Amino acid sequence: MKAFIVTSLVAFLVYLILTAGSGNLWLWSYEELLFGLMTASLIGYLSRRIFVKGNYRMLNPKRWILAIAYFIGPFFIAMARANLDVAYRVITGRIRPGIVRISPNLKTDLGITMLANSITLTPGTLSVDVDDQTNDLYVHWINVKEPALKKKPRDYRYVCGTFPDWVRRIAE
Repeated sequence: MKAFIVTSLVAFLVYLILTAGSGNLWLWSYEELLFGLMTASLIGYLSRRIFVKGNYRMLNPKRWILAIAYFIGPFFIAMARANLDVAYRVITGRIRPGIVRISPNLKTDLGITMLANSITLTPGTLSVDVDDQTNDLYVHWINVKEPALKKKPRDYRYVCGTFPDWVRRIAE
């Protein structure tokens, strides 16, 4: 029951954020609020075991504040730098593409997913695969640097900077 309520509330909040400003009652109409509640309840029922999995640590407001700080701060800066780097590499043709295996030392599925999405959203990198046994990530990188190939175990800082450290604070 708790998983259903949590999943429904999160779905309803996402619905409210996505439809804000489209009604006449505050920011929504009565019909929209009713439809949102019904939709969120259905989503909550269907995905209660997938979304929560018996772990409620992401309900901690401190983790949400850390996540917002991560996306506004380090992630945004890394994405801006990567955009400039990719533009430079496209103009000059100086690329050295390859797939690199990194060991971020993350334990949870949420942490691995969050890191993989952060890497994929950053231009010049793409998460290709996850080793289920060790939680290592395989990342396609537009410009593989020599030190990243020589380090054992693979140091993630060459590929994704401090992303795993932030993800560890948020999701684990």
